[in-house]
Amino acid sequence: MQTLRNSNSTSWTSHARREVVSAFDGGFVSSDGGFLLLRDIAQRSKFFERVGACFMDYRDARRIRYTVEELLAQRVFGIIGGYEDVVDHDTLRADPLLALAVGRSEVLPTKGQWALAGHATLHRLEHALSEPAPHRPDLKIVHEPGAIEDFFVDFYLDSHEKPPESIVLDLDATDDILHGTQEGRFFHGYYGHYCYLPLYIFAGDHLLVSKLRPSSIDGAAGALEELQRVISRIRSRWPTVDICIRADSGFCRDAILTWCEAEKIGYVVGLARNARLEKEIRFEMDVAKSVASETGSPVRTYKDLMYATLDTWAAPRRVVAKVEALVGKENPRFIVTNVPEEKISPKYLYEEIYCARGDMENRIKEQQLGLFADRTSAHSMRANQLRLWFSSMAYVLMHALRRVGLRGTELATAQVSTIRTRLLKVGAIFLRSVRRIKVSLSSAFPLQEVWRTAQRQVAAATWAYEM
Repeated sequence: MQTLRNSNSTSWTSHARREVVSAFDGGFVSSDGGFLLLRDIAQRSKFFERVGACFMDYRDARRIRYTVEELLAQRVFGIIGGYEDVVDHDTLRADPLLALAVGRSEVLPTKGQWALAGHATLHRLEHALSEPAPHRPDLKIVHEPGAIEDFFVDFYLDSHEKPPESIVLDLDATDDILHGTQEGRFFHGYYGHYCYLPLYIFAGDHLLVSKLRPSSIDGAAGALEELQRVISRIRSRWPTVDICIRADSGFCRDAILTWCEAEKIGYVVGLARNARLEKEIRFEMDVAKSVASETGSPVRTYKDLMYATLDTWAAPRRVVAKVEALVGKENPRFIVTNVPEEKISPKYLYEEIYCARGDMENRIKEQQLGLFADRTSAHSMRANQLRLWFSSMAYVLMHALRRVGLRGTELATAQVSTIRTRLLKVGAIFLRSVRRIKVSLSSAFPLQEVWRTAQRQVAAATWAYEM
């Protein structure tokens, strides 16, 4: 039998006396078959319809090839697929699975026209202004920052069929390293490099706020305003929900604590150690050090006390001190709270409630490392904020897959990079006939049962926004 070969084939080392050749002639094949799952979630939750409503399109309708919703979907799906830059889309324009996920009516290149947008069009989306400007006639898609910010809170609210009894809002800031001369670039002494200082607020694993800020400010700057906006929106839908905020000592500011007290919002916030606080626990620390020295093991106890700063706090507040002595070392920690002692013990408050805030740092790292939230290389802060929001949208969509589709599976708590590698990166052959589109997935895919479970659970889920 004659060996099948074309002019573009490549020969490899033989196997079992057979010649091994390869060629790019398999037809329309995609490595991102998992986009089908995310497409279903996006359509059922009206994800990109809602995001698209945050943008205004002033382009000539007669010349539009890609709607705002399609451009947003292409950019967000690209990030989820691991394609961090818009230039990657010049090689993705022929991917039929991406075009199907985006919602393009024509998913294959026809008459020399690509099914998807290239980098230049997506670049203009990323640089969208907040209002039309005569000096930038090329930027005719504009965005409403307040509407985008509200979208994240509303999508979180809509993820619940009924209001929870209580929620905890975690606040944190992180460094976003800069290597160029971006607007708002400053050197941060603590982190030791030029960076932005974005503010994040999460409710559990749900992202509510991703606010880009320069690093020349106090780490808590703007946090109170974001809390007021978010909590006001939450209470408008869930008026009886019990809310508690949780943060490290960088957010221990009297204005935040006083506002929480006035609004009957609980707080558990880190408090930086100082000589006065250490003096309050000196006896307990000496006892702990003595026991640690005798036993050779760490000793930890807790102490409740009322404490007031010399001039920055409006009133004395409850402080819980962790009195911990390691062998040859003191390790005291302090938190301030308005939760009464009779309601929650100091040990439980510190170990079970305050320490749990550390998981939020994993969510931030997940977004930065897996969804390129730190890809803020545009010159203007406006464009970099949009890039951060696109990454945040990708996180929200991926978390919806994890929360709804992967519930009860081995990937239920997996990070987005793991979900991408193990579940979304599946080979898919795209076949189209007059009556249907068939996507043939790899028969050797190892997580077929997880895939089927995710598909069933997504299809069976109730999306509150639809009601």
